Amino acid sequence: MTRSHVTTHVLDTAAGRPAAGVAASLWSLHDGGETRVGEGTTDGDGRIGSLGPAELEPGTYRIDFATGDYFAAAGTETFFPSVSLTFSLTDPAQHYHVPLLLSPFAYSTYRGS
Repeated sequence: MTRSHVTTHVLDTAAGRPAAGVAASLWSLHDGGETRVGEGTTDGDGRIGSLGPAELEPGTYRIDFATGDYFAAAGTETFFPSVSLTFSLTDPAQHYHVPLLLSPFAYSTYRGS
């Protein structure tokens, strides 16, 4: 499997483990609207290594995470039924890793490597 230009890793900080089974989609945002360029579901380690294509053009992108479905499957109430992270891909030579640290009532993110 080839690693995509954008990858993610979701960690359930409340449970203290990777968040397996979180569906995510990658969108390209542009003047004409938005285009889905990839999708995936986190594996047992909470990672999606094939979220989109191997190469993307510079621009603005968004990852949408189906966090409500993840928590519902665990029988846990959540305040955030989804999380959307928008970021700028400026250097097509770099890999972009966008982790999500998640709990039922909070989340955070950062630019990973």
